[in-house]
Amino acid sequence: MKKKIAIVTGGAGFIGSHLVDLLLKKKFAVRVIDNFSGGRKKNLSLHKKNPDLKIINKDITNLNGNEKFFENVDYIFHFAGKGDIVPSIENPEDYLTTNVSGTLKILIGSRKSTKLKKFIYAASSSCYGLAKTPTNENHPINPEYPYALSKYMGEMLCHHWQKIYNIPVNSIRIFNAYGPRVKTTGVYGAVFGVFLKQKLSNKPFTVVGTGKQKRDFLYVTDVADAFYRCAISKYVGHIYNLGAGKPNSINKLIKIIKGNKIYLPKRPGEPDITHADITKISKHLNWKPKVSFEKGVKNMLECISEWDDAPLWDKKTIKLATKTWFKYMNKNG
Repeated sequence: MKKKIAIVTGGAGFIGSHLVDLLLKKKFAVRVIDNFSGGRKKNLSLHKKNPDLKIINKDITNLNGNEKFFENVDYIFHFAGKGDIVPSIENPEDYLTTNVSGTLKILIGSRKSTKLKKFIYAASSSCYGLAKTPTNENHPINPEYPYALSKYMGEMLCHHWQKIYNIPVNSIRIFNAYGPRVKTTGVYGAVFGVFLKQKLSNKPFTVVGTGKQKRDFLYVTDVADAFYRCAISKYVGHIYNLGAGKPNSINKLIKIIKGNKIYLPKRPGEPDITHADITKISKHLNWKPKVSFEKGVKNMLECISEWDDAPLWDKKTIKLATKTWFKYMNKNG
């Protein structure tokens, strides 16, 4: 029996590589497209001798849509793109080019496969802005910064492609994914990369605001499971919110990982709470989170050496890195 073929764009990245793990375990043949600007080769090192994995080192914005690796594909999972808030404010063109035009190139390529069963777009819950909680899929859209806008535009492009060209699209709006391989390098960003490096260096945790703010953290293997189920489901043309449905505070995170803390000013445009209403995805896909927050954080502490090469942030460097954020996001001047 011929193996099903899946393309994973951004497959060397954080979530993408965990999905690759799952697909190979399910006996898929996997084609990863990644330019390694954010992804890491070591994220796929477990499979370097696996003949079912093919790695294509390409920038999605440079594709022409006629590449042979799009042929005979059963599933496309589109994770490739630019993340991070501050750089998107500083260089919005880069984000629109990659997250919108790059998505267009993948959609064009997807039409080369005559057997495509599903195209799954990794969307972002940031499209909702400062949302009412728990947030369902019908919540008004209000992107607060260019990254959020670019991801939403990419998502709408996918659903438009379904409408016009009958590409079988679903999109999943990810809330706060965390776990091993979460991004460790580059700009100031995700709380786990910041805190774990600070713990390794025996430095205080830099807490924004009071630390009482809550995030709907979902462990990465649960994210990968949701994407897989979404691909093999009967549903087409749907948008799903994906979180644990159970927000946890930054203070709770610090309690688990243990250490001293210092406080930074609250940032404009950041919600006090993110909370996904996961009713729809749970019902349609028979999916539910399996890894508790406590267990997930402990798993990360067990592989804390992953953050050896992460940048070490402190009050001064964070202030400098978020200067643009405060300049453009502060609605009160």
